[in-house]
Amino acid sequence: MKKQGEVKIALLGNPNSGKSSVFNQLTGLRQKIGNFPGVTVDKKLGIARLSKSLEAVIIDFPGTYSLFPTSQDEKIVASTFTNIRDENYPDLVLYVADVTNLERHLLLLTQVRDLGFPVVLALNMKDIADREGIVYQPELLSQMLKIPVVAVSGRSGENFDNLKKMLAEQIEKSAAFRAPDIFYKFSVQEQNTAQKIAGELRLENPYQAKLIGHHYAWLPFLDKETRDKIRRICEETAMDDLRMQIRETMQRYDKFVPIAKKVLQKTSLKSAGFSDRLDNVLVHKFWGPVIFFALMILVFQAIFSWSSYPMDWIEGLFVYLGDAIKNYLPDVWWAQLLSDGVLAGLGGIIVFVPQIAVLFFLISILEEVGYMARAVFIFDRLMQKFGLNGRSIVALISGGACAIPAVMSTRTISNWKERLITIMVTPLISCSARIPVYTILVGFVAPSVIVWGIFNLQGLVFTALYFLGIVAALGSAFVFKMILKTDETSYLMIELPDYRLPVFKNVFLNVWEKVKTFVLEAGKVILVISVVLWFLASFGPGSALQMAEKEAIEIAEEKNLDEKTTADLIASRQIEASYAGILGKWIEPAIHPLGFDWKIGIALITSFAAREVFVGTMATIYSIGSEEDEMRVRDKMAAEIRPDTGEKVYNLATSWSLLVFYVFAMQCMSTLAVVKRETKSWKWPLLQFIYMSGLAYFGAMLAYQLLK
Repeated sequence: MKKQGEVKIALLGNPNSGKSSVFNQLTGLRQKIGNFPGVTVDKKLGIARLSKSLEAVIIDFPGTYSLFPTSQDEKIVASTFTNIRDENYPDLVLYVADVTNLERHLLLLTQVRDLGFPVVLALNMKDIADREGIVYQPELLSQMLKIPVVAVSGRSGENFDNLKKMLAEQIEKSAAFRAPDIFYKFSVQEQNTAQKIAGELRLENPYQAKLIGHHYAWLPFLDKETRDKIRRICEETAMDDLRMQIRETMQRYDKFVPIAKKVLQKTSLKSAGFSDRLDNVLVHKFWGPVIFFALMILVFQAIFSWSSYPMDWIEGLFVYLGDAIKNYLPDVWWAQLLSDGVLAGLGGIIVFVPQIAVLFFLISILEEVGYMARAVFIFDRLMQKFGLNGRSIVALISGGACAIPAVMSTRTISNWKERLITIMVTPLISCSARIPVYTILVGFVAPSVIVWGIFNLQGLVFTALYFLGIVAALGSAFVFKMILKTDETSYLMIELPDYRLPVFKNVFLNVWEKVKTFVLEAGKVILVISVVLWFLASFGPGSALQMAEKEAIEIAEEKNLDEKTTADLIASRQIEASYAGILGKWIEPAIHPLGFDWKIGIALITSFAAREVFVGTMATIYSIGSEEDEMRVRDKMAAEIRPDTGEKVYNLATSWSLLVFYVFAMQCMSTLAVVKRETKSWKWPLLQFIYMSGLAYFGAMLAYQLLK
């Protein structure tokens, strides 16, 4: 028996097979996110307890149709399963197939089986098949495919005890496992090619050698010398790559389609009819887009409305904690750092967790019910006009959560030009990191009132900011379409799954995973920046802070100011004289046409690390004030006055200018790094940063000059 945790099980299946549900049922909260070696594609790993004495690592691979890949995600699977030295090379494969659409899900299964892996087939959607009267025979399918088969429900967890038992039994047998007869019959030409490649690479499995012959030009684990040798072998044997792929695919279908028809003796058309009736409306040429945009408006309204109460509670909690630290700890530098630096910075991000959770919750439900695949179909023709692809809509919608996975999701777009354009414009979609900035500024441009009887005015402004980002993304895409040239043709192939009720376990696990990642990743950045910023704002060159305090006291005595106003004046003058103030003053001339002062300038600089740092920076700057000031950050910002004019800093013009700036600005170093890795060049992220920064600067200037 293998040691606990040593066994690796690959979780494979087509898109829409319910693979994620199976993964969640097996692993629960024992999950983590990593990257496949050498690429930025996410991989999900989890620990599954299969018996009292055996645990296994489950590796959730991207949804895949075939080992002849048409996307970057599918290349990950093909590369792993042809490289016996890959760190993700599995001991066992758990293959998930939708029992209600079995024929469509058997191509990849037969390919994996021919690679010689021990395979367990999980027929998912058992509950739906039973409810719709689909009669299936797992035992007969097991006999015909010569692999263990079990019917399960990823939705309810039905039969997962049997699945775990079957996996444990196969692991016990894997050391003595002998692959069944190969499902695919080689031609003489393919046999010769496979034998020579197998001999060159010392491989035992002929089908693995054959796949390497098809894919040698791009397989990352092959060095140049080895590629040249395989190329010569393929030339000597006159291997016709495309013709052989078509022949293999057709031969497999000819063999497994009769098996599927024999195993599925009776089907009901109830589900297909229901989905078709819904699609008559939801993917309608006119009503489809109307319903989509109505759904998006409701999503953004919910983000703003549902989260208001928990946000108030969290904000109040951090105010209470900050006051408690000031009241009960000694008046020393480390206590001030804790209350005005660390706590203020983290509070500025934690308060927005409810909004981010609502966003991920609603998007996850739309994915679970099968609507997001329809969105791809609805917008394919429109996206083509802007140089994009129907699959681009997935990246653009995902960009509403985070640009990083959205950029990585473009690997499903096979056309290079469309993929590159999607990468270049996706960061213009307002991501969850912008939510804190929008939320704190929207209150300065619109009151919290109900209009037209049902809509919150601030929620409508919130929605308008998202649509402004969408318009900018489509406009930029059109420009790139005119500039970039390619001879590639574009096409869209996508499976539209039946509509199903969401699996709320999947929804909540997804929300938990995304919120946890957001808090931890953003928290690290904000913690470091908050500490650095506190030091920059608390110290200055020479005796600058002492001189600023002396001048403030003299002004207070001259104007006969009260104790609290004097304390605020001292704090304001000291921040201005600090290192942070000097930095802000240095860039103030450049941002003055946008209506920004030096304090906003500090936030612009720090938030280049990540947009949400803007709020943490404001929280830190405005927390370094008088000890008696218990006002919340947004209240302090609202009360801020320009000393030269006496006007409010965050008036209508400046607030709109800031909002427009953050709609367009590329202020996320992580996204730029991912774009570099995806495009394999610094040219594209540099161009992306320049054009988005230009849009942000001139857009903000226009907004300010028109409204001031």
